[in-house]
Amino acid sequence: MAGSKKEIGTGFITEVDRYLFNNGRHYEIFEKMGAHPKKYKGKNGMYFAVWAPHAEQIGVVGDFNSWDPEANAMTPLADSGIWEAFVPGIAAGELYKYAITTKSGKILFKADPYAFSAEYRPGTASVTTDLSDFQWGDDAWIDKRGSADPMNAPMSIYEVHLGSWRRKNRPEKDGCYTYVEAAKELADYVTDMGYTHVELMGIAEHPYDGSWGYQVTGYFAPTSRYGTPQEFMYFINYMHKKGIGVILDWVPAHFPRDAHGLSEFDGEALYEYADPRKGEHPDWGTKVFDYSKYEVDNFLIANAIYWVEKYHVDGLRVDAVASMLYLDYGRENGSWIPNRYGSNENLEAIEFFKHLNSVMADRGNGAIVIAEESTAWPKVTGKPEDEGLGFTFKWNMGWMHDFLEYMKLDPYFRKYNHHKMTFGLTYFTSEKYILVLSHDEVVHLKCSMINKMPGLLEDKFANLKAGYTFMLGHPGKKLLFMGQDFGQFHEWDEKAALDWYLTDEPQNAGLQSYVKDLLQLYRKYSALYELDYDWDGFQWINANDGDRSIFSFVRYSRDHKRSLLFVINFTPVERPDYRVGVPKRGTYTLVLDNSHGLYKRGDKAPAFRSVKKECDGQDYSIAYSLPAYGTAVFRF
Repeated sequence: MAGSKKEIGTGFITEVDRYLFNNGRHYEIFEKMGAHPKKYKGKNGMYFAVWAPHAEQIGVVGDFNSWDPEANAMTPLADSGIWEAFVPGIAAGELYKYAITTKSGKILFKADPYAFSAEYRPGTASVTTDLSDFQWGDDAWIDKRGSADPMNAPMSIYEVHLGSWRRKNRPEKDGCYTYVEAAKELADYVTDMGYTHVELMGIAEHPYDGSWGYQVTGYFAPTSRYGTPQEFMYFINYMHKKGIGVILDWVPAHFPRDAHGLSEFDGEALYEYADPRKGEHPDWGTKVFDYSKYEVDNFLIANAIYWVEKYHVDGLRVDAVASMLYLDYGRENGSWIPNRYGSNENLEAIEFFKHLNSVMADRGNGAIVIAEESTAWPKVTGKPEDEGLGFTFKWNMGWMHDFLEYMKLDPYFRKYNHHKMTFGLTYFTSEKYILVLSHDEVVHLKCSMINKMPGLLEDKFANLKAGYTFMLGHPGKKLLFMGQDFGQFHEWDEKAALDWYLTDEPQNAGLQSYVKDLLQLYRKYSALYELDYDWDGFQWINANDGDRSIFSFVRYSRDHKRSLLFVINFTPVERPDYRVGVPKRGTYTLVLDNSHGLYKRGDKAPAFRSVKKECDGQDYSIAYSLPAYGTAVFRF
């Protein structure tokens, strides 16, 4: 057994390191585990450390020793479950794995869970690297982020899959852009459109393209599909210099069964729950992390800190939170284990989230943590000390489902489903929400956003403009998946680039220009973001005009200056004599509509003086012609 073998330590991993790790509190364990360039006994080389408490023997293997499990044996450190080895004469750029001899005598060749770099698929080895040689230049961005309050700031997120955003006509790596190539073009596009952040899918190393990066084997390694770790640092540094935040998708819920990965890492269940009723996702064929083990929690929490501190990322979007919180998620009756109280909450996962988000709040320097949580679990964004989970934001999946169900309807039937658009505004203050139209909504025969819309092509574009306007006006931060801002026709396919040629087509270009106008309006008017989770920031003018399928409401700034009135018509029926109630006497200046777009400096924007005539329960009102599928935003 590992614990019975004599310890011959290098002194690099200390007794304090082992104590903190074994108690789940070593938040910088990535500085000790994995592969690190070191000098030991006068020789330069690589220091390796891995957690494998059930192993009988471990050797570091690679090209440097002809993959011989006996050549560079590792030594166990006390009863910590950690093994270490120093291999002289090797530097960055070496392929390696751990050859783990199990209790049954079988040898497993495993990639390093803490590897900073990984071999390009279909290779599965880890790669030695040195992360200390990159020169960051984003101090001003990081300082500003640390002092900002994301609740009161605009956040419009452009969700991107780098491998299919754009591609080059070359055979290398399927023509995917490198991190360096993507940086400038993506920054230019995001800046021109007016997004504040990009959210990257699938950056941690993963073996299968079709998983989109949600089945991870290299939690500390940016995928080699697009370049090296240093090139990914360049990407983030460049984005920050251009004023763009970077959010990564992060997957602490499950991991794949690939032979080189975390599954039965040392011959037994280690990173996963041993009982398949807790340790396996039947729907996904993956393994579930064992949140009852301090070392597993430490691995994940340190990984979150690693992306923030080593790569300067601005946030993590935590995937599949509901699958972690519910013991019966995706499981039939009798195939799951209740908790000690007999209910279906995973108490260990709850504590994990509280611990994770407390540490991130303490050390993240303004970095955010976003929950993709699809149920009505209470207080997802509540404080851990108040029985909350501690997330900064939560994806509003309920709003998304209602919104899309409404938008897909023939306009004639929308009057019978008016509540689908108003329901989200009964609970928008219950969590810190982000409104999302993500990649999940434009795959698996769900249709692209433009093809969800009813009617002929012209109707589809008009519908989508109206829908995006409603989304912009609705309280909450925003997220839109790539391609949906210019009306990508076919569903997203990770194997192909977006159809950028469509941006030369008049209707697609018109939609793209309109979305750009919406995003610029969003950033210009604080009424659209500074009171996102406060009833003082929103007022219905008419929530009940179901027969005409028209919605009108006001978004207020904190000082009630430069507030905005929204009117949106979801039918193809023109209302030439439309009258809308307004909350006060004064002039209402049109700042955006679906035919003109955003009225910019120099444009003669139509202005309407209110009259003392009751409408929609308001003492004052204005009248103007509301077109078919008309959108109108007034400043007052």
